[in-house]
Amino acid sequence: MSTNPYHDDRGNKDRSITNPDGVGEIPTGHRGKAKPSPGGPFLIGENMTGGYGKGGPDILHDCTIAVDRGEIAVIVGPNGAGKSTAMKAVFGMLDLRQGAVRLDGEDITDLSPQARVGKGMGFVPQTQNIFTSMTVEENLEMGAFIRTDDITGTMEQVYDLFPILRDKRRQPAGELSGGQRQQVAVGRALMTQPKVLMLDEPTAGVSPIVMDELFDRIIEVARTGLPVLMVEQNARQALEIADKGYVLVQGANAHTGSGKELLADDEVRRSFLGG
Repeated sequence: MSTNPYHDDRGNKDRSITNPDGVGEIPTGHRGKAKPSPGGPFLIGENMTGGYGKGGPDILHDCTIAVDRGEIAVIVGPNGAGKSTAMKAVFGMLDLRQGAVRLDGEDITDLSPQARVGKGMGFVPQTQNIFTSMTVEENLEMGAFIRTDDITGTMEQVYDLFPILRDKRRQPAGELSGGQRQQVAVGRALMTQPKVLMLDEPTAGVSPIVMDELFDRIIEVARTGLPVLMVEQNARQALEIADKGYVLVQGANAHTGSGKELLADDEVRRSFLGG
């Protein structure tokens, strides 16, 4: 059997790359305080309605997405369906007019994105998600900027998960391929030892081979017990690895089920998966 802790065929139980307590409070940027909210899924954005700006139109309409420990939950749907907006709403990047976001027993609806990172959210945006002029290793170090403990062990785990990054650790991240850049972005998020990993279109613009490799790594991350919430345009491939899937249409839930259930649904296949 491989000595790599991510390559346990029985399902990895090593959660040391995560931190069940989060990485601590970040004092700047708070809009409010977290409130106890026991029960329910590990992370849920529930009945979310809202859009960008105080007077902007609603993009999300009573939208609910959730993920539990060790699960991969994917958000799919046509272009303009509000997939990335739903992810950003969970991360606190737009104000909700209705609904709530709860993480690990706390209502975090009133917290800023910075404060949510402190509570344990690791968020990887679709674009501009690396520092191109910095080396790979410097990017990973930046991911751990809010930590005060020794980050060496976590960095080694990231290198075990993405071996190519170890080989290129002294190279400027801007010189890497698209797939390698995405590995840097995910690795940097993991450096915070998050309680949940959120990925916005992680395979955008990469080849099918690289997409399969990234999905393999995402599966390995979930095996550590870390919940993964992912927005994906490659719907069929994403649903194949998903424990839970959400199909959004015009900012609202159209279909919800396991990945297998959605792949077997005639209407989902016909409308969103090309038949």
